[in-house]
Formats: sequence, C-alpha cells, structure tokens
Amino acid sequence: MKKFAMLGLLLPLYGYAEAHETNEGITLADVVVTGTRETSDIRHLPMTVTNVSRSELEKNEQTNVLPSAVMKVPSLFVTTRGMMGYGVSGGAAGGINLRGISGGTGGLLVLIDGHPQYQGIFGHPISDSYQTMIADRVEVLRGPASVLYGSNAMGGVINIVTRGMKEDGVKTDINISGGSWGTAQVEATNRIKKGKFSSTVSGQYGRSDNHRPRMGFEQYGGYLKLGYDFNENWNIWADGNVTHFNASQPGAVDAPMYEADQWITRGVGTLALENHFKHTNGRISVYDNFGRHKINDGYAEGAKPQTRFFQSKDALMGVSMYQSAETEDGSRFTLGFDYQNIYGDAYYTSRETGEVLETKNKQSAEVRNHEVAGYADFRHDFSKVTVDAGLRVDHHSVAGLEMIPQFGVAYRLIQSGTAKAMVSKGFRNPTTKEMYLYPPSNEDLEAERLWNYELSWSQRLNFGKYTETDSVYYHEELVSVEKEKYFHGITYGVNLFYMKADNMIQTVAKKNVNTGELENWGAEAELSWTIKEHWGISTNHSWLHQENKLVSVPTYKGYLGVDWYSKKHKWMASVGLQQLAGLYTAVGKDEQKENVTLLNATVKYNLNKYISLWAKGENLLAQEYEILAGYPMPKATAMGGVKVSF
Repeated sequence: MKKFAMLGLLLPLYGYAEAHETNEGITLADVVVTGTRETSDIRHLPMTVTNVSRSELEKNEQTNVLPSAVMKVPSLFVTTRGMMGYGVSGGAAGGINLRGISGGTGGLLVLIDGHPQYQGIFGHPISDSYQTMIADRVEVLRGPASVLYGSNAMGGVINIVTRGMKEDGVKTDINISGGSWGTAQVEATNRIKKGKFSSTVSGQYGRSDNHRPRMGFEQYGGYLKLGYDFNENWNIWADGNVTHFNASQPGAVDAPMYEADQWITRGVGTLALENHFKHTNGRISVYDNFGRHKINDGYAEGAKPQTRFFQSKDALMGVSMYQSAETEDGSRFTLGFDYQNIYGDAYYTSRETGEVLETKNKQSAEVRNHEVAGYADFRHDFSKVTVDAGLRVDHHSVAGLEMIPQFGVAYRLIQSGTAKAMVSKGFRNPTTKEMYLYPPSNEDLEAERLWNYELSWSQRLNFGKYTETDSVYYHEELVSVEKEKYFHGITYGVNLFYMKADNMIQTVAKKNVNTGELENWGAEAELSWTIKEHWGISTNHSWLHQENKLVSVPTYKGYLGVDWYSKKHKWMASVGLQQLAGLYTAVGKDEQKENVTLLNATVKYNLNKYISLWAKGENLLAQEYEILAGYPMPKATAMGGVKVSF
C-alpha cells in the first residue's frame, strides 16, 4: 500500500477530459452547477467539487455511473457483490459512502438535475437506478451541502446532470455487449434538437447470472426528456425516469438463503420552468419520486419458505424554486424555497392469496410528513478572494426546526492556484421507517447533525500552447472564441477535513434514539497529467480515520489510471489500478478487514465514424476478496461489445 501511495503522489492524476478554454480562461471541466445552483467556476467556490465528464463515464463502458465516479472521486466508495446488480434489503450491496458518511443511512444525497432521489419510507438512494445512459456528467460535492439541498445532504451530494443536445441535429447511440456469467446488456439513446424543441429518449436492458447460484439480476428502464425554448431567456422542460429490476441474493457462503427475491420499481417525474438573463437566473420545478417494492425475505437451509411478501409503496413529492442575481460589483445572491410531502405505505401480503395481512407494521400506511425550508446564499468576488455565506431554515413536521449555516473563502493566491477554507453544517431528518415502522420506531426522534471543517489547495499548470477556434457553452450561452489551448498540463489538489456529528440515530434497548456520535478526519490528494495529445495519467488517494469503525468504509483508497489514444483516435486503451486497504467487512469482536489491489483494462477500436468495438476485463489479477462479509467477489471477468453512433 505504501509503495502504491508514494507512486500515486509522484504520478499526477489524469482526467483526460475534453477541456476547452472559454473566453474567461477556464475549462469546461472547471464549470459546475452543484455548489451554487448556477453555472460557476470551481475556483470561485469554497466547496470541493469533482466533475466526472461524459467522456470519463463512457471510457470504461460502465452502465451505471457509480463505478466511474468511484474511480475518479477521492473518498467515494460503493459496495458491490457481483458483476451486475446491487439489490436491496438483506444481502444487498450498493451502499454509497463519502468520507465515511453513508447513503444507506440517509447521510449522502443523490440528485438528478438538482432534485433529491430518496423515497418516503427508507429515505436512502437505490444505486441500481443511476444509469450512465441518462448522464451528461456527474458532479460530486464532498462535504455537507444541506444549505442548498436540505436533509440527507449531510455528507455530500452526487448530482447527475442529464444529457441533451446543444445544437440542432439528431444523434443516436446504441451499445450492445455480453460477457462472463451470462451477462448481457443493451442501451440506446436518441437526442434531437430542432429550433426551440429538444428531446432525449433512452432505453436500457441488462441481465446477469452472476458468479454464485441464486444471484441472478435483471433490469430494464427508460428515460424521456422534452424541452422547449420560448426565447433566449425562458425555457421549459419535463422528464421522466423509470427503472425496474428483479434481483436475488444467495445469502452468505456459510449461511445460504433460498427464494430471497426482490422486485423493485423506482421512478421520478419532473416539470421545470427556467429563466436565464444576463445578471439573473432561476428555476421553479415540481417533482415526484415514486417506488414500488415487493420482497421475499427468503429462508435459510432447512427452514420453511416464507408465506408472505413484504411490500411498500412510497413517494416524495416536492416543489423547488430559486432565483440567483448578480450585481455589477461581483456579488451574487441566491434565494430559494423547498417544500416536500413525504409519505408511504408498508405492509405484508399473503403469498398464496395476495391479500393484505394485518400486522403491527400496518400503522405506517397513514403517515405523511411535510418539510418546508427557505435558504439564502451570498457570494462576493473580490480581485483574488471569493467569500461565500449561506443559511437554511428548515422545518420538519415531526423533527421540528433546524438552522443550517455555512461559510467559506476561496483565495486565488496565484493565477493558477486556489486555497480554500470551509465551515459547514449538515443534517438528516429521521425517516418514516425510523419513526413509525418496526418495533424500534420512535416518533420523538430529532434530526442528526454534523459539522465539517475543511482546508484545500488546487493548482493547474498548462504547457504546449496552440491556437484554435472553438464553440463552448458558458452560463448557458454558446460562445465562439479563438483561444490559446494546451497540448498537456498538470492539475493537482489536496484536502484536509474534520467532521464531528452528534444526535445520530441508533437503536438502544430496542428503541431508536438520538444518542450516537461520529468523528472522522482525513486527507485527499488528486493529481492529473495530460501528456501531449495521446497520453494521460490519473491518480487520486484518500485516507480516513474513524473514531468508530464502520463496515464497508476503506481506511485508504487509491486509484492510478493510464489512458492512451492513437494518433487519429482509432485505438484507445485505458488501464486502471485500484487499491483498498483497511476495508472493514465486520467490526467488533469478530473484526475482519480486506486489503486488495484490483486491475482493470478497456480497449476500443473505431472501425469508422459510426461503429466502434470494445473489450474490457476487471479484476485481471484474479484477486480473492470480499466487500460484504460472506459475499466473495468474482475473480477475473470479461465483457465485449459494439457501439453504433449516427
């Protein structure tokens, strides 16, 4: 581990993305929306945001955005158990954690175009829902983002920005592949822009037997987005995304399970009206998240099959509005309002007749909670310093009132380097499950609270200038510029953070109470090197200390990647080496931890401008390891496919 960490610090991190210079001297890779709800230069934000571009998402041919994000983003980790499928309930993988804060307990928020993706009963993301086919890029904000996004953004946010067309035309992409353990998948996306109208339509199907008996997975889904520009200042769009999967979990190796099957449907629909003016922009949107879950808890060897299914119908309906205005002196004010109606119904049905069974858990059916919040964020740009301050006032119908402040400074010490300092609070309101469902439930729970303190430094060095005319989008406008560009360059950054949380919800004496504490601190390093036009190296590293050890959270995570492109981009090869150290699969008296090095590689060949072939291998060193105790991961696996674009 030490040798790999030292190598990573000496070899710069590469993000061979399509980075174009704008008329303000920044690259598209530097422009994000997650930190402020409007297009912003990362160098002016006190938060730490990593942008995973479309080219990065496509590079390793992953159908889900999370594996690509894990490779690119320090401190981000997602549990897995097989070739395809995370699943839910017992034996599930797909637990997302960032700096030791877990999305499985609701501490990490996933967004699609800025809208939260958690549901009414369990309040956590379902990782199988986040498909690469819908994503233009993924922005990961490390640290609390509760001022803008409210509950569940306690540890950070993953914002999936959806695809679209930026200029008139029609584009269609089809990707068909197959590989080890009966794995097959197909994706198709069509994008249209004609005048004021635009549309994106995607469909996906995937299935795998996986590497263990009774571990099959099948998924299909679709995405539709329609947009219309009334004029240069106003536009409206609507989208819908639905994913359904059937999953089975075989139990731990030493405690096999039978008939542990899940049938899950998750979806979201959104309608949004946006305005874009020279000095102000904003949006009002209505969204609805819905889920339908049917689960057979299965039975152990020698036991009797289940006579009932667990089922739930849950949803979250929300209204979000914000307006951001910029003054001539460099100040920007953002005011926002959020409302959420959180509700759900959990029950058991007879496996034989389908009738609803009367149980103690039926009480959750009538529960509806409401959350209303207002927030303000102020940012001012001086010549070299940007100051940001924000405050959210949030009221939950059960947990009550919560005040959430943040303050940060970005100091552009030199032209190419920025020092940042950030103090921010995050929070998470209790879920319906914690308050009303199952015997430990407690209606008197309060919000969990976390404080984060962070210092960071980043710098970009460019070499090998040349001039080129390009068209880029900046502040939602298409700009044609003739700018000096660069064959290669180095970008690096380091972060130090400390987090302290209290009021954490734990089960004590068979009752949920606000008694837990959390204290994490650590460091992150990332460095990228674009070597001329055809080579790139990437590496990122994170070290985490936890006062209270948690399962599925690595103490050290490192990634080193090398990319090569042939002169005319006929060939592309990408090799990635990931190391996990101090990854606890069990804690306490029977503590277990894993140290593993994983080697992955992808090769692509462009037959012509329409057709390309690709092949990839994962865990090519055939390592034996577990991320979830009792669930061994597959050894070396292979996939191959063909991509058609026209």
